[in-house]
Amino acid sequence: MRKLALLTFQTLNGVMQAPSMPEEDYSGNFREGGWAMPYWEEVMEQVRLHAMKEPYDLLLGRKTYELFAPHWTNPENDGPEAEKFRSARKYVVTDSLKGFSWENSHALSPKTLAEEISGLKQGHGPLLQVHGSWQLIQALLHHDLVDEIRLWTFPVLVGPGKRLFENPSQPSRFSLMKSEQTSGGALMTLYRKA
Repeated sequence: MRKLALLTFQTLNGVMQAPSMPEEDYSGNFREGGWAMPYWEEVMEQVRLHAMKEPYDLLLGRKTYELFAPHWTNPENDGPEAEKFRSARKYVVTDSLKGFSWENSHALSPKTLAEEISGLKQGHGPLLQVHGSWQLIQALLHHDLVDEIRLWTFPVLVGPGKRLFENPSQPSRFSLMKSEQTSGGALMTLYRKA
């Protein structure tokens, strides 16, 4: 059985919206995008070492897919990390995208999301990782489909925005697997469902 892990960045007040670029996500009139950039390099080193070392497939919402695809299909972005992203199967939750520019991409219907994800988890293959994808995360938490939370909390406060635990989810208990702080004060906490 495959496990499903969230890989998420958040501020101290729980906002996960638009960590890397100001133009990443303006929805809800959010203007604080790019809040993680002062800490990016050392956090990404932790991500590579602790969360993306083993093989994985990606589970993405449509908006995250549309942000990732142009970056990771660009031949200028090369190296082991890019190769892992390119070779991973990409499962994209969408009812509006009809074609995919990124190899190994497959559509999942939002209407039957819980059943489709449960089916993927029952199958064989590497870990399913969710990057970004706020709306998708809310649905996965609601349907109790998350096995691990790989969380980076940044020493930043921003105003209103999309929060990681925005909506009530199924009651769950998680055990802390590992924690580590960067020199800049970002905190990595890796949790596994108890």
